[in-house]
Amino acid sequence: MAGFGFDAGHGSADVKGGEAYIVLQVVLTEKLIGTGSGTSSLTNLQNVINQQVAKGYRLHTISTTSSGSKGFLGGDKIQATMVFERIDLR
Repeated sequence: MAGFGFDAGHGSADVKGGEAYIVLQVVLTEKLIGTGSGTSSLTNLQNVINQQVAKGYRLHTISTTSSGSKGFLGGDKIQATMVFERIDLR
């Protein structure tokens, strides 16, 4: 069973303090050969979400798309784009 691994980097929009919304992109890579069930990918996505929650944001929208292949025996990539909304605690 192929699993997904978490690429080291993730992208984000240029954020200045206190923005109402921020956008993050995370790339997951499918392991065609090797171990992994996809659980580590879910844990890594959860960590990214929890980091934003700790900063006062909540997940507003998430979408995924296939973003290509690494070639023979390299697996595919899935790109997750997440929009976080600032929680107003007034």
